[in-house]
This record gives sequence, C-alpha cells and structure tokens, in this order.
Amino acid sequence: MIRVLIFAPSPALRAGLRALLSADDEIKIIAEANRWDDSLEEINEADVIITPASTVSFTDEELSAAILFLSDEPLNIREVRRSPSAWGILPLDASADELCAAVHALSQGLVVGERSLLFAEDQNALTDSPLTERETEVLNLLAEGLANKQIAAALGISEHTVKFHVSSIYAKLNVTNRTEAMRAGLRGGWIAL
Repeated sequence: MIRVLIFAPSPALRAGLRALLSADDEIKIIAEANRWDDSLEEINEADVIITPASTVSFTDEELSAAILFLSDEPLNIREVRRSPSAWGILPLDASADELCAAVHALSQGLVVGERSLLFAEDQNALTDSPLTERETEVLNLLAEGLANKQIAAALGISEHTVKFHVSSIYAKLNVTNRTEAMRAGLRGGWIAL
C-alpha cells in the first residue's frame, strides 16, 4: 500500500486528486490539508506527498517522503535537488493514469515528470552535472537499455570509447553498475526516462 498525503489550497483540487487516485487499489490517501504548514502527524507516515509546486520549499524542512509537484511551470531543478527523497512534477491537467504511475514510480525512489517541466529550455539541467556532455549522452543511452556496442553505433564512436565513458560515469557518480548510474542520473536531473 502506498500512503499518500495531499496538500492543496483548494478543496476542489483535493477532491479531484482524491477521485483520480481512488481508482488505484494500491494507493491510500492518509490525509489532506489546505496548507503546507499545517502540522499533520501523518507527514512522517506518508510515502508520497502531492502538492502544488508553489507551496513547499526545501529550505523549510527535510522530508523522507517523495514529493509530486503539480505545476504548469518548470521546477527550479537546483532547489529540488536539495530534497533527500525522490521527487517529480506533472502538469495540473495530468490524467488519472499519469498521477497513479507517478505515485508508483516515486514510491520506488525514481524521479518522474514531464520532460518540458523537468528540463526547461531556459534552464540548463547539466549546469551542476559532474558529467561531460558526451558522458551525459552515454548515460541517457544506458538509461534506454542499450548495450555498449549499440551506444557506440548510435554515437559514432568505438566500443572501447564507450567503455571508457561508462567507467568515467561510474567514478564521477560514485556508483558500481548501470542501474545505480541511471538512478543517480535521474535523481540529479541529468537524464529523464
């Protein structure tokens, strides 16, 4: 069971979210509140918190629950990276299927969201990345499940060069395998699935 806490200023938004999420038997709404600063006991029991993007700041407190932001504006990726937990962003008009899929992914520790909201054109998601542009390309292809030989063909480089880049990615992200590298890339906002 995935425990969800809804923070939304509008009763209509809270009711709508509750209705959309109720179709999934694995999701349980444990509480609702109209303001982020309401002191709710359930905040520490939640697996995922759903809230409009403007209602929370990571400088206020650290949360262990994953956070799903609802917004039609891109997030400030630098600020969101301060979160020790998984996070995601969906547009305000997200469907029930999109909301449920995001809640499930967040409960597994993944970063989720619509690409245009995660990586706004005016925001350079690679700014704080420890990876070079080529390493980021390799990491994105790793995330697509391509083997080294396929990555080499896609980028027009040798398989040996791909192995070098993969080794460099592992060292820079302090990981030991492809799964950990993808997770680090997703959490850092450097790749999107």
